[in-house]
This record gives sequence, structure tokens and C-alpha cells, in this order.
Amino acid sequence: MRIAIYGAGGVGGYFGGRLAHSGVDVTFVARGAHLQALREHGLRVSSVHGDFALPSVQVVDDPGLVGPVDYVLVTVKSAQTAEVAGRLGPVLHERTAVVSLQNGVDNEEKLAAAVGDARVVGGAAYIFATIAEPGHIHHAGGPTAITIGEWTGGTSDRVGRLVEACDSAGFRANEDANIRATLWTKFAFICALAGTTAAIRLPIGEIRTAPASRELFRRVVGEVQDIARAEGIGLPDDLVDRQLTFTDSLEPGGYSSLHHDVTNGNPTELDALLGEVVRRGARAGVPTPASAALYAVLEPWQIRNTSGVA
Repeated sequence: MRIAIYGAGGVGGYFGGRLAHSGVDVTFVARGAHLQALREHGLRVSSVHGDFALPSVQVVDDPGLVGPVDYVLVTVKSAQTAEVAGRLGPVLHERTAVVSLQNGVDNEEKLAAAVGDARVVGGAAYIFATIAEPGHIHHAGGPTAITIGEWTGGTSDRVGRLVEACDSAGFRANEDANIRATLWTKFAFICALAGTTAAIRLPIGEIRTAPASRELFRRVVGEVQDIARAEGIGLPDDLVDRQLTFTDSLEPGGYSSLHHDVTNGNPTELDALLGEVVRRGARAGVPTPASAALYAVLEPWQIRNTSGVA
């Protein structure tokens, strides 16, 4: 089994690192200072589930140097998906699966437009992990699991093999025959988590125990649920309550990648999350006042971080 990890940030660095640590042939596609550190010093992961290090990793900045692989795990920010999709040609053979482990609900569509529906495997990653410094991934918690499934629906041997490899690498993986509903379920949660932690600037433990901010979290989940239903995606009637129960089980000090990017001056996934909620709500005639308010609070930070204003 050969795997390429396209994007070696928190998600790609952690899960790719676990796979490589277990003996799977993994090549990372990275860039900048992180690429240089990985080349010179390997990968170090600080994790609530146990630290580990890989003194040497295979890492390139050009997918053309990887060669054909069995799986490409796409873990870049959503804004980069279309660009990455156009660069995947050299790593594909006739059976290669392109697996998205990204935030949002339109990444698989962008990948499929470039490589075809049949190659795409949808996925949801459940983890709190970021780049602490070049070459160093910090894993703060979360379920530390992935759910993956054929974008066209149903089950397959190739997804089953990847699930087995992940299980052997020490993290939980599940196959889902209805991955689109799973992506929307995660989307509802991540929009609420990202929006509240980034705007309020406090960890989820404090947000979920304050009545007004807990209600804000609830309303964002409900808005996403209404949009999904308007688009024909069936989600459970008790989704909001399920997501709040799940949120109550998380480590109280957890934040979101959106919070990390906003506070560290990085470009964010705001448009792929709350921006997408507002746009799809407008198209479907679904009101999204809570999501729109959070978007309005965070948009100036997105503009500042993208333009490089100090």
C-alpha cells in the first residue's frame, strides 16, 4: 500500500504520521518552512494519546515526484482544494482513491470535477490538531478518528482496506455507505464549534457552560440541519441534541482550527464554513441569522489575515 498525504498540517501530519509509524509507505506533500523541517528533522507529534517521532519521512513539494499511489489523502484547507485537484494527475493510477479529510461539504465535488466521481472517497476527520511549529504537530484531543465512504455511495474493498490500515496504525476508522449525510452532520458541528470558539476566543468548555453561547452553538447546528434538509440530505431529527451531547464529551480546553488560524494570522476556512452556510441558506430560502452574525464578526479577521495587515 502506498499513500500520499497532500497537506501535512494537523490532520495530515497526525494521521499520516500514525500510518507511517505503523510501517505504511507514506509520502507527504508539504511546503514552506514545514517542508524544510520535515526534510531535515523528520516529524514530531505531541499527542494526548502518546507522543511519537519519525526521524526521517518521505516528503516532497511537488506531487510529480511521488509517483502513482493507492490512496491520496487530501488534507489541505478548503480554499486550496481546486488547485490541488488539478495537480493530482502524476499520483494516480487506474485504481487510485482520492480521499478528502477536509472541513466543508463541497471539497468532494471539486475533486470529482477534476478526477471523476468514481475515484473520490468522502471523509470526515474528528480531531483537534495543529502545527505547533515547523515539523511538529500538536494533537490536543477530540475523538481522533475518521469516517470514510465512497462518494457515489455504498461500500467497497478499497475503503475497507484503508480502514484496516488505519486501525492497525492505532486510530479508529469507519466505513460509511452514506458519507454525504455524515459530511453534513460533521459540517453542522464544525460550523458551530469553529464559529463560537473563533468569535468568543474561549475554549469549548467555557462556551458550552454559558447559557447564551450554548444557545448560539445550538442555533448554528439547527441552521445547517435545515439547509441540508432543503438540499435533500436526510439528517436525524435529534441532530441538534446529539451534537450538544457530543460537545459536552469533548476536552474542555479544545478550540478549533478556525480559532487557531484567526489568532495566528493565517488565512482561514471561514468562507468554506459559515460563508457556505449563509450562501446555501440564501439559495434555499433558509434563514441563517446565527451563522450570518458569526460570519460578520469573523470576516474582518479573514480579510486582515489574507491581506497581511499587521
